[in-house]
Amino acid sequence: MTIQGLKHGILLFLGCLTGVASAQEAYMVVEAHSGKVLLAQNSQVKRPVASLTKICTGVVATDWALATNQDLKKVMATVPESIMRVGGANPLHLQPGQQISLSDALYAALLGSDNLAAMTIADHIGRDMSNRRGKQEDPVWHFVREMNELARTLGMKSTRFLNPHGLELHKQEGYSTAADMAKLSIYAMRRPAFAFFVRQKSRSITVAGKSYQLTNTNQLVGEAGILGIKTGQTTPSGPCLATSMEKDPLIRTKPDGTKGATPRRMIVVLLNSPDRFGRTRSLLHSGWLGYDQWITEGALIQDRNREILPVPKF
Repeated sequence: MTIQGLKHGILLFLGCLTGVASAQEAYMVVEAHSGKVLLAQNSQVKRPVASLTKICTGVVATDWALATNQDLKKVMATVPESIMRVGGANPLHLQPGQQISLSDALYAALLGSDNLAAMTIADHIGRDMSNRRGKQEDPVWHFVREMNELARTLGMKSTRFLNPHGLELHKQEGYSTAADMAKLSIYAMRRPAFAFFVRQKSRSITVAGKSYQLTNTNQLVGEAGILGIKTGQTTPSGPCLATSMEKDPLIRTKPDGTKGATPRRMIVVLLNSPDRFGRTRSLLHSGWLGYDQWITEGALIQDRNREILPVPKF
């Protein structure tokens, strides 16, 4: 090994040992139904994940709608004053006091990665949650606490969300890992309401009487089998991408002669990659090859703790 290669290996080891974000790419590739981890690199290293945070925002929002029997298309949220503290782009020209349906706000947050829409979602739902629990708390913080409770329930031990949008603001520098975001992505794509939003290539929405055409920032959506999920990018996080891809179920004959279907869904979480779309295509290709070989060899598991990514079903 060259001196340069040795230094590279030492830095990689130290980065994984300390759990501190490094400048290196991180990823995890996992088959969602079996939990089989096919590929991983720096997957346990804590780092900012930018707008991948909005995956959790979308899941909490759609789960809330299901739990409270709310129609997201009919529930109108008021854009809060707190959006003024977020800053950044405002493609929908949102202003405090305006009304937007929660479904349109979710399209804006999940397809267009709109930070102000994410704040509006958190403010409205967080206020409802707080009121139902008889508490008088900051609604956005109440919503974010629900995000962290979901992360805890899913076993995302190296994750902390500090806002619903993922920007690194003063005293709001959240973090996660590729492995933790893979857990969240698997759970999210089990939720039909959430999956419906992120699989859309484009969507027309209306705010304050004006129509806007949203285009999904995930350029892979629309390619064969790609069903979302979310992009993210800030200076600290670098370009990030979480992607879900499905293939037709495997049909196999059981020992008793009956047919059995094995569903197949690949999740790729890629952090800090300058070519996030190209790299994801490559990781999906390699992941499917590895999965097919694993199935052909009998789907054997030697070390469940290392080979399987556990995601609770509830």
